[in-house]
This record gives sequence, structure tokens and C-alpha cells, in this order.
Amino acid sequence: MPIYDYQCRACGHRFECFVRSNSPAPECPACQKQDLEQLISLCAVSSDTTREANLSAAHKKAASVRKGRQIDEHKQHHDHFQDNPSTPKPRKPSPK
Repeated sequence: MPIYDYQCRACGHRFECFVRSNSPAPECPACQKQDLEQLISLCAVSSDTTREANLSAAHKKAASVRKGRQIDEHKQHHDHFQDNPSTPKPRKPSPK
């Protein structure tokens, strides 16, 4: 798909635009000027290595979220049982 990145020379706004051969000249969505500079777009490359790296990053992020939830849940339980008056507090052994 012919999607191009542009930067408006008038206002500096950056945007992407889908351009076909029969499309009118693109214009800036911010100021509607047609004084645009076409930028070099990043290409998408997919390989086994990039897929594995993305999957690994997703697993690390999910593990971090899980760990954060576990820590929050532990804190909530800790706070609940310390602040709940119906929960008996441990007694110190009496000296004999």
C-alpha cells in the first residue's frame, strides 16, 4: 500500500497519507497547505528473528504485568488483615 510520511513546511505537522496515482495532491490535515516534504518511511521487515524478539518482549511485558498484579494483591491482603479488627493479633508469650 502506498502510504507516505509527510511533514508540512508551513506548520511542521508530520502525518501519513495514503496516495494513489489518481489521488489529488496531499495536503496537511492541520493547516490544509500543500507545501509538503515527503519523508523517508521506515519499512516493515519480518523474519523469524524479529518475530521471536517481538514474542519475547511481549512475554516479558506480560510477566511484568502479572508480577505487578501479584504484588498489589499481596499488599491488599496484607493491609486488609492488619487493619481488620476482627482478625486476632498474635499475643506475646507471657513471662513465667
